[in-house]
Amino acid sequence: MTSAEADSRLNEMLEQTEAMHKHLCPRQVLGVRMGLLASELLGIEMPQKDKRVLAFVESDGCFADGLSAATGCTLGHRTMRLFDYGKVAATLVDTKTGRAVRIAPRADSRKRAAEAVPEAANRWKGQLEAYKSIPSELLLEAREVAVNLDVAALVGKAGVRVNCARCQEEILNQREVAHEGETLCQSCAGDSYWRAAE
Repeated sequence: MTSAEADSRLNEMLEQTEAMHKHLCPRQVLGVRMGLLASELLGIEMPQKDKRVLAFVESDGCFADGLSAATGCTLGHRTMRLFDYGKVAATLVDTKTGRAVRIAPRADSRKRAAEAVPEAANRWKGQLEAYKSIPSELLLEAREVAVNLDVAALVGKAGVRVNCARCQEEILNQREVAHEGETLCQSCAGDSYWRAAE
């Protein structure tokens, strides 16, 4: 891919994430750049048209929208999962090969941005522009990793549905729990993020 083609692709992804997010910010640019680097490292064309790549993002917000625009991974397609560690980082897994790469901004990325665009009106605008052009190897840190989760179980099987024996709500994608001889949803089995109001 030529430099002009790479710039054109980056700009196309940035336009998509800006339209989705209603503005463009430095973290969206990082998300797009991370998605493009993952495409290169995994050797998979992105944004994906199928569900081959699964993305684990370590924070929500702008960055995740940028990564989504570049990779095609979304919550709605069940190809993105959030582990809220408060980090602008993501691990992308090729579900066919099991290869995984974790990408995050280098610790000195903000410093590099200030040096790259010293005339910027403020730090935010400087980062917005610099993150578009700083070479990937200077902006991002990527490494192959092993995922500690059963990716096949996370993906589950589309179309599989059962009802919880207690609340009767439908459970999708093999997320039911066998508990004391009953098929339950995770909430009824005691693993819930909510409770009934008093």
